[in-house]
Amino acid sequence: MLFVCYAKCGTCKKAEKYLLDKGFNLEKRDIKEAKPSLEELKAWYKASGLPLKRFYNTSGKLYKELNLKDKIPTMSEEEQLELLASDGMLVKRPIVVDGERVLIGFKQAEYEEKGL
Repeated sequence: MLFVCYAKCGTCKKAEKYLLDKGFNLEKRDIKEAKPSLEELKAWYKASGLPLKRFYNTSGKLYKELNLKDKIPTMSEEEQLELLASDGMLVKRPIVVDGERVLIGFKQAEYEEKGL
């Protein structure tokens, strides 16, 4: 199971503890050191069934500095994916990829619903 996270993120730490307590083996990847590629983001977006907006770290400093709340609605899907791929800090975390399952962020009820 791929676990894309940011070491200083409290939500990532909670998700990691939850998954480890459930007995999952995690392949940890730091989102700042090894940002998701455009191809990965496209695949994860498609597999997740979630709106693309869910992939943005809307509470992050960079998101706010770039005023993305106002810019994203006018951007194409491709432009949004390219923007996400440009900087790992724009991407909401953690991202959990387990086969066809892709989860963004951490809500325990959502993880349980997905069988994690």
